[in-house]
Amino acid sequence: MSKNMKSYVFPGNIEDSILQIGGKPFPYMRTEQFSELVKDSEKMLRSLINCPNGRVISYTASGTGAMDAVVTNYVTLFSKAFIIAGGSFGYRWKSLCDYYQCSSEVFEVPFARDINYVELEDAIASSRPGVLLCQHNETSTGQLYNLEKIAAICKKYNVSLVVDVISSFLSDELDMDALGIDICITSSQKGLNIAPGLSFIFLSSKALQLDFAPKSYYFDFAENLKNLERGQTPYSPATTLFMQLHARLQKDVVLGVEAIIASVREKALYFRELCKKNGWEVPAETPSNSITGFFVRRNSDILFKELIKQDIFIMPGGTPGYFRVSHLGIQSKEDLDNLAERIKEIENR
Repeated sequence: MSKNMKSYVFPGNIEDSILQIGGKPFPYMRTEQFSELVKDSEKMLRSLINCPNGRVISYTASGTGAMDAVVTNYVTLFSKAFIIAGGSFGYRWKSLCDYYQCSSEVFEVPFARDINYVELEDAIASSRPGVLLCQHNETSTGQLYNLEKIAAICKKYNVSLVVDVISSFLSDELDMDALGIDICITSSQKGLNIAPGLSFIFLSSKALQLDFAPKSYYFDFAENLKNLERGQTPYSPATTLFMQLHARLQKDVVLGVEAIIASVREKALYFRELCKKNGWEVPAETPSNSITGFFVRRNSDILFKELIKQDIFIMPGGTPGYFRVSHLGIQSKEDLDNLAERIKEIENR
């Protein structure tokens, strides 16, 4: 890949100061130096999502690994899970529950549509689940769900709330403590804008009071929490990624959550105006700042590969003619203008 590569997939383009950490010598992880780095990173992560009295388990794993860990340690404590499924990541919760033989019920949401919250409350009142599993932003469609409404329903019916915030963390407003969310999960390659390979489980103080029921050796919450007390992971971590994470978090804390989200929002709104100008439909009723999904109706079958030839990467969707552009990482209005021009050229061939 050339140095001029433009990435509109997650995590987007990353500044050199972070990338260069990957080429530097890294410390042995079983040292006080590395333990302090882990502890400091956890403290900063909790501050960015407002989880003041909770803990953050870090896994060397993808976001799906964190979802797996939640199901094997937490969902297994409840007699039934209730799943909001508006795309492939919602259905991933269902697949994990099925795999581990957890009873679950699915509330389906149409492609790129918002939830009917009256129907959702009726379904939960009827189902009476112990835990609700959902996405904040369904990344496959770009649709952002209203966590305030979901959290209020969960509180009303005494349902534990678990939220995948993988693509909304540091892109959309999110206050874990204020919403009373029991568990949030995220990963390194989206809002944190470093390479894939780390996932994070934010456990509220309420969740920490439970006796977990692990069905996984590697993902065991209790074992990871015990090691976290000394700033360690039970098994070998992705040391270099932890170093990049620490550097990123230091920058994020200085910038502040509001400024970070405002920057992502500005890029998203700008690109959506370009979509409107070019006649590309953005189907999400309430799009997340992190991503814009849009339809290109002509030459969509060649668009993805033709852009790759130009060292430009966007994300194809699971629906014909549907593509997604991330607004994370280094991205200017000039970059977005250029992307739109390239797409239009291919569309008009």
